[in-house]
Amino acid sequence: MDINRILANEFKLRREQVDNTVALIDDDKTIPFIARYRKEQTGSLDDTVLRELSDRLTYLRSLEKRKEEIFSSITEQEKMTDEIAKAIEGAMTLVEVEDIYRPFKPKRKTRASVAREKGLEPLAELLIAQVKKTDPIAEAAAYVSEEKGVANADEALQGAMDIIAEDISDNAELRKRLREAFFKEGTISSKAAAEDSNEVYKNYFEYAEPVNKIAGHRILALDRGEKEEQLKVTIEVPEDVGGMCSYEYVKNNSKCAEYVRTACEDSYKRLIFPSIEREVRAELSETAHEGAIKVFASNLRQLIMAPPVKGTVTLGLDPGYAHGCKCAVVDSTGKVLDTVIIYITRSKNELETAKRVIANMIEKHHVSTIAIGNGTASRETEQFTADLLKTIPEKVSYMVVSEAGASVYSASKLAAEEFPDYDVSLRSAVSIARRLQDPLAELVKIDPKAIGVGQYQHDMPKARMDEALKGVVEDCVNSVGVDLNTASYSLLSYISGINAAVAKNIVAYREENGAFTDRKQLLKVKKLGAKAYEQCAGFLRVPGGKNPLDNTGIHPESYDTAKTLLEKCGITSDELGKAEKVREKVKAVGLKKIADETGAGMPTLSDIVKELEKPGRDPRDELPPPLMRSGDVMEIKDLKPGMELMGTIRNVIDFGAFVDIGVHEDGLVHISQICNKFIKHPLEVVKVGDVVKVWVLDVDVKRGRISLTMKDPNKGDGKKRS
Repeated sequence: MDINRILANEFKLRREQVDNTVALIDDDKTIPFIARYRKEQTGSLDDTVLRELSDRLTYLRSLEKRKEEIFSSITEQEKMTDEIAKAIEGAMTLVEVEDIYRPFKPKRKTRASVAREKGLEPLAELLIAQVKKTDPIAEAAAYVSEEKGVANADEALQGAMDIIAEDISDNAELRKRLREAFFKEGTISSKAAAEDSNEVYKNYFEYAEPVNKIAGHRILALDRGEKEEQLKVTIEVPEDVGGMCSYEYVKNNSKCAEYVRTACEDSYKRLIFPSIEREVRAELSETAHEGAIKVFASNLRQLIMAPPVKGTVTLGLDPGYAHGCKCAVVDSTGKVLDTVIIYITRSKNELETAKRVIANMIEKHHVSTIAIGNGTASRETEQFTADLLKTIPEKVSYMVVSEAGASVYSASKLAAEEFPDYDVSLRSAVSIARRLQDPLAELVKIDPKAIGVGQYQHDMPKARMDEALKGVVEDCVNSVGVDLNTASYSLLSYISGINAAVAKNIVAYREENGAFTDRKQLLKVKKLGAKAYEQCAGFLRVPGGKNPLDNTGIHPESYDTAKTLLEKCGITSDELGKAEKVREKVKAVGLKKIADETGAGMPTLSDIVKELEKPGRDPRDELPPPLMRSGDVMEIKDLKPGMELMGTIRNVIDFGAFVDIGVHEDGLVHISQICNKFIKHPLEVVKVGDVVKVWVLDVDVKRGRISLTMKDPNKGDGKKRS
């Protein structure tokens, strides 16, 4: 296989791009490093495409390896032919390769293998020849043998048909056509497994949909229902699909042909149908898993890359009833200033005391933002906050943030190391406050699966899910970059080229020797060699260091190029960060001229200019700010159809998006209500963190369900705020 040619065709890339990218991957360069600092070689492929290409490369190499193993096995059996070799060479999926290998694969004891041991293979060959004058019963009599365990002619014929049935099942080309028919003409159906099956799966108690049209989230629902023994799921195909076996093997109306026809029917019903049904179900599930993982990854990316609320003292509130509301004030760097537990739901006296305590904390620490966890007692805590803000002179706004995973983090070893003097509940309040200040820095401490954006995440293949989500976090952390002197080891461990052990060594070096003053000092860190330095240096920032370039995303390997650019354009150190001035001077000289003189590529030079325009720039700063609230709090019973509201997208799934509109329950915007044009997936229009205008369609107070639309009833289409 020419794998690179295949990749170039599939991804519609130049062969040179693929060759260079594969070479970089094989040289153990990380995806963030390749995406950022090897644009000339890859043609500026972004991290998403690079990861997809890397995944496909791994699959094709596994396919190639399996082909070689199968080729060797068949050759060793002395059964290799030019036709088989050509079929193996042309196979493009592992399923196709395994179909080719099926007749030659060592089998466990089967009805056919038993018949072969009894010497009935010649009889099977005689039947399959279907010579019209042949008398099958008379021919079978010759195979009757007490010694071999063939009692009569009928047993001999049955054994011969078992051999034929297995041979038919092993026909790779026939299986391929049947599999295609299952996908094109099949219907996946389900019914309740028992009379008392869980009502959660009520929609699937009498359900059927074409295999080639069923959505991924419905496959996942069927799989879960079947796994929990609440549903029975099958694939049904037209009768003529099974007839393909007879069409392929039955040649005439002879007596032998009748036995072959019976063997065809047995092969399809007993061997082929169950096998292909499993394969089709497995492929549907795999496709659904990949789709769900992509949605989860996209949601996670948006959540982690949510714009930080910088430069504010923040009060984090972790709501609760019996154990009270845990409160923590953190300064603009995330340092804990104060903690307390208040009770707002038990008595009027405690409520009044809580108001005084929080008002004093706001005044004392100059709190300007409040982050409220969205868990148990969130609505009461939000109401308490809104009421309090009306009575104090300070201008304070609040936001309800997802606390998914906060309890996981607060009970973790990492949290214990970070806050040894605080109990689990107060650590959670600190985490909630920091999530508002810097979502990325806080969320990287939590297992991505615990963050709760996506669908059926606990049903996903663990290894694949972990790999995909780790890649997302890695891409996000590296795209933002981290402060070498303040980043936690959990944040540092996601930096290109740095593992957890090296991240801890960086923190240890920092604690022992003081703040880093330049990037070169990284080479003094234990176990951080030249290769790791090449990978990580450009993503680590040193604010206020000896070299101003150390506080940019410019890689040290490009420092000479950057200095040449500064000199040729006459840009002074005072002008760094003044975007218009830098842009104006670079334009006067011309980037192409600088590229010709320095030998640097245009993509690298463009990136250098962007960094000089805004050293230490954070791509999240360019995003719309989050929706902060300060007004009245509504309950679900206050909602009325037609009501117009602003909300924040909290989760995007295959069939719609969940929107936080300021009541305890998130409302659902079904995919059909997102916009007026047809879309295949909500991610085409919305993403987690978007602030959107919505209108209430329907409210079910009893079930706690809110139906929303983004289609303006007056103008015909809802627009998201940008």
